[in-house]
Amino acid sequence: MNRNWLGIAAINGALAVMAGAFAAHGLKARLSADSLAVFETGARYHMYHALAMALAALVPAHRAAIAFMGGIVLFSGSLYLLALTGIPILGAITPIGGLCFIAGWALLAWRAFKGPI
Repeated sequence: MNRNWLGIAAINGALAVMAGAFAAHGLKARLSADSLAVFETGARYHMYHALAMALAALVPAHRAAIAFMGGIVLFSGSLYLLALTGIPILGAITPIGGLCFIAGWALLAWRAFKGPI
């Protein structure tokens, strides 16, 4: 178990909850329905991958945790900024974050099949 990655995962879980609450209570009246949906997608994937990062910390699969963190920053971060600013070029960053998520899951699977955890 890697305590540092587990702690980072827990912090990200809390941040994801805060982002979801911010969307529901602070942004609902300020953003269009489409922008709010974009922000909420970022928060949802943020939480999914905070949990995945915790799993990677427990396995341990440090490279997977790094990939999940990169995905959170690039995928969720770009969606948060896109929803808040409306700058369309930020949408070009989102797929890179998605690739990080895919890489994280692939690395986690590789670690699981590699041998004893």
